[in-house]
Amino acid sequence: MILLQKPITNIEHLIPQKTPFVMVDSLLGFSETNVVSSLKVLETNILCENKTLSESGLVENMAQTVALHTGYDYFLKGVPAPTGYIGSIKKIEISSLPQLNETIKTEAHILHEFMGVTLVEITVFNTKKEKIASSIMKTVIVN
Repeated sequence: MILLQKPITNIEHLIPQKTPFVMVDSLLGFSETNVVSSLKVLETNILCENKTLSESGLVENMAQTVALHTGYDYFLKGVPAPTGYIGSIKKIEISSLPQLNETIKTEAHILHEFMGVTLVEITVFNTKKEKIASSIMKTVIVN
């Protein structure tokens, strides 16, 4: 994994989601098979309920982290990023939900990629670097 010297915080052009449905706010690391993003849980987040990011928010954060990998990869190649969607979630575990004003870090490792279908293992950590969620997800790129 290559951590970036300085996080990239202007990321909305790298993902297909738009405000208010953006669930990543920084790109922290990138390589051919890995990506690290972060998200500060704010009260204005559309999936923040009762001062916590909801389960749906965590799932969307995981998917958008994968989208951020694709978007940044295409950006480096000078090509517009395609749109994608969650194809399936094979396994998901959520042990706790991030609280208001907490910054989570999400790491995704690409296991396989073939013809626009990507199998990814994703882990979410809280501010204390404790694992709070994980999943194995397939994403699909729409041509």
